[in-house]
Amino acid sequence: MDIRMPAEALSGSWADTKSARDALVAQGAPVVGAVLELLCDERSPVDWTVSADVLCRIGAPALRPLADAAAAADSPEVARRTAWALGRLEVEDPEVYEPLLSHAHPRVRTNALCAFQSRGAGAVRFVDRLIPLLGDPEPEVRQRAVWTFTAIGAGAVPGLRRVRREPATGTGIRSGALEALAAIGGPAALDGGDLEAWRRLARIKRLSETPHGMHLCGSWYAVPTDDQDAVLEAFDLGDPEPVTLRTGEAAWNQDHHGWNRNPHRTCARVFVSPVLDGWTLVFGDTSQDHHRIDPAEDGEEVLAEVVRARCIDLSRRFGAAHWYGMSCGDGWTAWCIAEAGAVVRHYDAFDAEENGDEGPSHPCESGYLLPHEDGFPEDAFDGVDPSDTAAFTEHFHRLQLELGIPDTLYANDIAARLSVDPGALGADTGVSGHGVLALTACGREHGHPAGALPV
Repeated sequence: MDIRMPAEALSGSWADTKSARDALVAQGAPVVGAVLELLCDERSPVDWTVSADVLCRIGAPALRPLADAAAAADSPEVARRTAWALGRLEVEDPEVYEPLLSHAHPRVRTNALCAFQSRGAGAVRFVDRLIPLLGDPEPEVRQRAVWTFTAIGAGAVPGLRRVRREPATGTGIRSGALEALAAIGGPAALDGGDLEAWRRLARIKRLSETPHGMHLCGSWYAVPTDDQDAVLEAFDLGDPEPVTLRTGEAAWNQDHHGWNRNPHRTCARVFVSPVLDGWTLVFGDTSQDHHRIDPAEDGEEVLAEVVRARCIDLSRRFGAAHWYGMSCGDGWTAWCIAEAGAVVRHYDAFDAEENGDEGPSHPCESGYLLPHEDGFPEDAFDGVDPSDTAAFTEHFHRLQLELGIPDTLYANDIAARLSVDPGALGADTGVSGHGVLALTACGREHGHPAGALPV
């Protein structure tokens, strides 16, 4: 078919091309080649989503041509377009994708897995066929296979457990099955043997683990004690599972960054650190605190009330208690310092920016700017392009030095001065005992959140 005919018919807006798209879909296989050529032409006047829609609706006849185009794609954009269309063909039965699972090109295997992943539980009958992809030589294919099993859900568990019990049929398949099981249901999806093997590995890793700086996004408490049982009692935590620092950090970040439909994902468990330079850190929210803060219309005010009350109670038990907050997305930072049953400092950058800082300031803040304070003149950055990161940064530091403007203080800086900064842990950090993942009241009722965790 002359490529000019589809190009002329499909040139226009999404709404304007509807009748032309419908007509081409009705023709089916004979127009696949011409429409595919438009999809792969980055200079074509036809919007790629228009040509992709035609191919997706034609369905099975476009499968092999799209797979070949995806494998031959010579630019990231063409690879993205063909992958998008290949994984979304409108076919009654995903069985048509089975031959692509063994395609020579990893991009095609990944696209085929996407098609099964999109079916969710409806792809459960393909579990045995999908299992070999867990040991694929390409990391992106292995990761997509795990995501596919996660989408299939509980129906995949028996097949994955069988893989774990039987001798290996290929490199990496059994370890991939373990990751997929954890991603589907957390520890509850593992059988007794796998759970005990995971615990043995965690014990071994803890013996030689060197602390490393944690990614700080969320909030945590710090108390000056080595009495882990007392900390667990203070936060109403149970079923402590000894873990490495690496596992605890991953759980904390995964629980409040990840997304799934479990309404208790962010309030089921807490990571209690080993003793770090004399302090025990508690990462995450208890059930009681979370369910007071999360549904509240005045969430910021309730957060402040909860934090202050928690710090007061902890400082009565342990002599002092700190709470710190950091966000990796919007610059939010906060801290609360309590001693002997009284809050001596509570600061929230966003609240201070909107309502001012009531103080009183803490001695460790002396000599620094608080995040809501701007020490630069109003015209300090006139003529400087903020999108030119290098130029802006150079101008910022030069002006800061010239005008003697102090550095800005954040929660991790306060933590470094008053307790321990978890973002700066290292070989010189004093460590005693071991950390635990402990269940809150919600966790004891609903179990650990789903998701694989590194050891």
